[in-house]
Amino acid sequence: MTMRHIAVGVDGSVHSVRAADRAAAEAERHGVALRVLYAVPDRDEAAPVLRSAASRIRRRHPDLPVETVAVEGGAVHALARESEVADLTVVGTRGLGALTGTAFGSVGTRLAALTRGPLLVVRGDAPHDDGRDVLLGLEDDTDAEAAAYAFQEAERRGVRLRVVRCGSRRRVMSEPRSATPARGPDRERPAAREARTGEAVPRYALTRLRDVHPDVPVDTRTVRTAADALPEATRGAAVAVVGAHRRASVFGPRLGPVAHTLLHRSHCPVILVPHD
Repeated sequence: MTMRHIAVGVDGSVHSVRAADRAAAEAERHGVALRVLYAVPDRDEAAPVLRSAASRIRRRHPDLPVETVAVEGGAVHALARESEVADLTVVGTRGLGALTGTAFGSVGTRLAALTRGPLLVVRGDAPHDDGRDVLLGLEDDTDAEAAAYAFQEAERRGVRLRVVRCGSRRRVMSEPRSATPARGPDRERPAAREARTGEAVPRYALTRLRDVHPDVPVDTRTVRTAADALPEATRGAAVAVVGAHRRASVFGPRLGPVAHTLLHRSHCPVILVPHD
């Protein structure tokens, strides 16, 4: 498929059916085609599953161009390769072999760490076209691609963008005691300065995107850690967008803490946007 498209991985499971439904809706919203992939050891085994998926999508979205593709090999590497040319790659939280359990699973985490383009992980049970907000989780000030994608997503949906930025994890050394009270702007304590800076940074970083997308209402706030604040914020969101920070380890690329938290605990679908 040479035209712009969204890709979705299926395997016949209930969760991959949900992923295909979501991918079809996203393809219509983006105004692009849909490509349905099934990775199997033998391509002859893929026909029934692909035929069923395509039939369901065409009944629900008769004007949507749909292509089905059987790929030999593992789902992770097949979808990672596909993400290089797709506008968006979509998977469910279960199915596709080892994407099982309430946690995202080791194979799913590898896929999130390997994709070259935005990856949508279908989580939660809330409807995705009900006017809910788009949530942007910022791990640090380098998440430019994720921020841009979140603004575009909010604009496509015609909804508000809520920005939750994780505060600095740097430790602040305590000041030496002084007999003189700390007064005035020059004697402001480091913790207070850091808190003010943490609030100012996202406003400064998002100013350009506000200008590019003037019709998108934006709310921003800073939290100390992502562990509880971000999962709780996803309860009222249509989708959460976060940067996919890749960190080297002896086991291969690993995701940063914000993306890892959302993949395991989000109450809504999650879009991971890799850095260039």
